[in-house]
Amino acid sequence: MSGVATLIIAMGIMNGMDSEFQKKLKVMNYPITIYSSLVKVDDKLLNYLEEKFPNFKFSPYIETSAIIQKDSLNGVLLYGVDFDKEAKINYIFKDAIKDTKKVGLFDIVIGNSLYNELGISLNEKVVMIFSKLSPLGFGISPTFKKVKVIATFRSGLIAYDKGIAYMNIGGLKKILNQNYYSGIHIYTSNPFKDIEKIKKVLPNGVGVIGWWEQNANFFAALKMEKMALFLVLMLIIIVASLNIVSSLLMMIMSKRKEIALMISLGASKEEIKAIFLRLGIIIGVSGIFVGVILGLSGIWVLKTFDIINLPADVYGVSKLPVKLSLIDLSAIIIGAFIIVIISSLYPAYKASKTDVLETLRYE
Repeated sequence: MSGVATLIIAMGIMNGMDSEFQKKLKVMNYPITIYSSLVKVDDKLLNYLEEKFPNFKFSPYIETSAIIQKDSLNGVLLYGVDFDKEAKINYIFKDAIKDTKKVGLFDIVIGNSLYNELGISLNEKVVMIFSKLSPLGFGISPTFKKVKVIATFRSGLIAYDKGIAYMNIGGLKKILNQNYYSGIHIYTSNPFKDIEKIKKVLPNGVGVIGWWEQNANFFAALKMEKMALFLVLMLIIIVASLNIVSSLLMMIMSKRKEIALMISLGASKEEIKAIFLRLGIIIGVSGIFVGVILGLSGIWVLKTFDIINLPADVYGVSKLPVKLSLIDLSAIIIGAFIIVIISSLYPAYKASKTDVLETLRYE
């Protein structure tokens, strides 16, 4: 009972944290991304994809590295985006600019962590240094441009909040003197299936990647951690199952006379086995049933009440996320049931081996 309840709650918390991380990574990395490889991504390709897949949402972008200069220098990965299109596929960005009425050509949106580190206020201008070089006398110099910080976003992941910024794509095109895109971000409800459709219509030299491929190592580590936790907590059920073995063996020892009498009256060894096997299963299934009820009750309590508060700047959420999948619940119940059956087999076998003559002679 305790083992099943603990395992259910632990897997619910593990799944909740995994889902929260995946949710944030999917938003900032986007379900599907088309990127320029050998062929430039331009308006012609964008228009073609919009006509081919009218149900998808597209947001073209220009990607470059830049440095924001205030009292110190802070490097960022800068995305030039169409604010309206980006807001349709990125709810974090949409929430950041919800109070912004007008977007200027050289306006930027930065992460909350970077905003606090710079020590500036909204609508204040800062100097941004771009990696694009400009001729200056007998040499060359980086490109400098004053930009205005109009909003901040909070993704929940400090690496993004400090290292990513968004700029009006029209202004970035002028600064970089670039009339093509670095790629196109695409939102679709079924990226695993739709990415194959997109691959078929893309010209050679244009790459496409899904969010799960960009973070393959991270998600592989999460999966391994989840599996390890499942196996470790399953040991609790295995240890608890020893109680079934010991209690049945003690019962067999105390009921040796009755068992021998039943055998002498014609009961077969298989019938004796079935009695104790059934008894072990009843004990185990009762524990599993009560454990499932306690575990699901614990999940409900954690989801309903703010019992555990988390630091949002560390975990990205202030409330403990809990999510138990039907697959995990089924695996726990099936795994516990198998352990119960195995634990009941040995005592049942031991009972069937009772020596009738010796037992009736001395007991």
